[in-house]
Parts: sequence; structure tokens; C-alpha cells
Amino acid sequence: MTFMLASVVDTQEAETAVRHGADIVDVKDVRTAFGSVGSALVRTITDAVGGQRPVSAVIGEAEMDPENLLRKAVAIADAGATYVKVGLYPHPRRRDCIAALSAIAGQCRLIGVMFADHGADESLIALMAQNRFGGAMVDTFEKSAGRLLDRFDIAAIGRFVDAVRSHGLMTGLAGSLEPPDIPRLLLAAPDVLGFRRALCTNEDRTSVLSPQALDIVRGLIPKETRRIEAGVRPLPKIDYRLLAARGYTLDSQKDDAETDRIFVRDFILPVRIGAYTHERSNPQRVRFDVDVDVFRAEHVPEDMRDVVSYDLITDSIRMIIAQEHISLVETLAERIAALILLDPRVSNVTVRAEKLEAGPGGVGVQIVRRRFRETAKVHQLYPAATSTDPKIVG
Repeated sequence: MTFMLASVVDTQEAETAVRHGADIVDVKDVRTAFGSVGSALVRTITDAVGGQRPVSAVIGEAEMDPENLLRKAVAIADAGATYVKVGLYPHPRRRDCIAALSAIAGQCRLIGVMFADHGADESLIALMAQNRFGGAMVDTFEKSAGRLLDRFDIAAIGRFVDAVRSHGLMTGLAGSLEPPDIPRLLLAAPDVLGFRRALCTNEDRTSVLSPQALDIVRGLIPKETRRIEAGVRPLPKIDYRLLAARGYTLDSQKDDAETDRIFVRDFILPVRIGAYTHERSNPQRVRFDVDVDVFRAEHVPEDMRDVVSYDLITDSIRMIIAQEHISLVETLAERIAALILLDPRVSNVTVRAEKLEAGPGGVGVQIVRRRFRETAKVHQLYPAATSTDPKIVG
């Protein structure tokens, strides 16, 4: 599951964020790219939230002075922040700062934030783990220069998430994210997605939070079914190979629900594929044609909550082929189908994968996989569910 982090500037926005379903309330000074916030403001917002949600707060300075950062982090933690987000700017003393901050690792959960537009240095992840950081996040620094997905493609994001989780850390993604980005980023299964601009009136990050925008973003992220505690461990990364082995079945009994179809045609990518030794030397071009039947919404689509984007298809393919060499085209098709079927709105999927360089003509496989019938009754992606489980975040 993925948590929704909403950045706020005052107590009124914090209360609005909680009321509209944010999982983490993040205190930020939106006048700067990633500047430190005052401990007094953090204390005020923590008191206003009243323990309903964990609070995170930002510290950062381009000078990267270890003593200064530690002093600021201590003040923010003392003010009640569960998570202290530390901007890790490119600087010769960045590693010294990470080491210095370990002194308060037991008092709060430190989140190291790297910037995609400055070149996120993945070698820092191991250092953060050694110094008892709680997590690592990638964000954008220049908010006017594009979104996270303009800097990192989905395969690079997937690798970042895998690298962070391999060290036992929580992983977060942020950076001028928009509602259409959310289903795409959920494929990488991050622990946290962070938002500011997408939650504001007219998508102006310096404006006030919009309840309607909050509802749209909240509706695109599955609600977590456990509380967020300071000591919670990061969620395990999805193994797409195991998903493909689940045995999604061809159910001869058709479900009564009406479906619509989205599709991708003639999508050609270089793929590391083939069982022969000589096929391991260079990628081969593979053409993908994919049809996805999705349960029809109960009303005319109005926003991203009501649709399944074709990006789900193309990003699924990109993520699968970025992982490793795959010997069989059948295996490739199975993994793609399994990943697409993770979306509960998907009824069934047809994947055609055609190797274009294996002979005088194209050769490949076409498979049809359907969701298990007992789970195929879910018509909406994230309906407003009710539960008697007291652990559910309200």
C-alpha cells in the first residue's frame, strides 16, 4: 500500500488535509524550493492535528553544514514531528551531514530527500541505512521545470524504489505530481507519494488547498488498512515474477458487468530476451499489442478516478523489461498480464508479444488472462469503503 502525504502551510490547511484523507501531514514553506520550516509552526500544526495523523517537516540548506542541520533536526523532532525530511543537496559535505544526523535517529524517522534534477545519487542510500535513517525520497528542486516523470522515466523510478527498499528503508516519491501520474507511480509500489501543487486551487502551490483536489488525489490512492506508526517497517516490494505464477485463469463463465476496452497497438521496444546464448548479447525489438477490458464506471467519467489510462499498459511493459533478461516471450507476456491485472478495475487482458528479429517474419505469443471470478466483482478502483476494523486510518 502507498500513503498519501499532503504538504500544508498552516493549521487550517492541516485540518483540511486530515478531513479529506491525507495519511501524513507535511509542514512546508512553499515560498522556497526546500527550505527549513520553523519549529514553532511544526508544534502548532502537530497540536492541531492532535495525533490523528503523523506529521512530517522539512529541513534543508544549500550549505549542508552538519552542525546546523543537526540543530534544526533536533528542534523539529522536539516540536513533535514523526518524520524529519532532510534535503540532501549536491555538496562535498553531504555525506558528513548524513553521518551527523544519526545522532537523532532514535528520536524521529529521518527521511533523506534527493533531487531528480540534481541527479539523485543512489550511493547515498546505503549510507543513510548505515546511519539509521528511516527512508529515502526523490523529489524535484525546480518546481517550475517539470514533474518527476519528466526527469525520471518509470523504469528509473522502479529501480530507485527497489534500491531503497533493498536497504530496509521506506521509499517516497514527489515532485510536482499530477493526478494522471498517480496510477503510473503506483506500479513502482512506493511507500509514500507526496503532493502540494496537485492539491491546491488552480494547481498553484502557493495557493490554498482545495478540498475537491484533495478528494481526487485521495481517490486515486488505495486507502491504507493499518495505522502509520513511527516504527512501521516499509512494505515489501512486489515481485512481478511471483504474480505471473499465481495462475490468473481463463474463466469460461463471463461476469455480468459491462466493460470497456483500452488498448495499445504497435508498441515497439528493445528487450533483453531469448533462450539462445547469442540472444544475450544485444536487445531485440519486440512489438506489443495489448487489449485491456475494464469494468465500466457507474457514471460518465469526470476525472482520473473514473478511468484506466493506457499509461498503465505502456508503463507496465517498461517496468518489466527493465528488470532483467527474460528467456521466453511467454514469460514476458505472463508478467505483463499479471502486473496489469493488479488494477482491480481490470477484468481481463490480452497480451501479444512479437519478436521482430527472430527470423524472416515476426514470431511470438498471444495470451488472454482474466481476474479470478470472485475478485472480478469490484467495479470501482477505490470505492468509499466502510469497515469495522479499528486499525483502518479514518
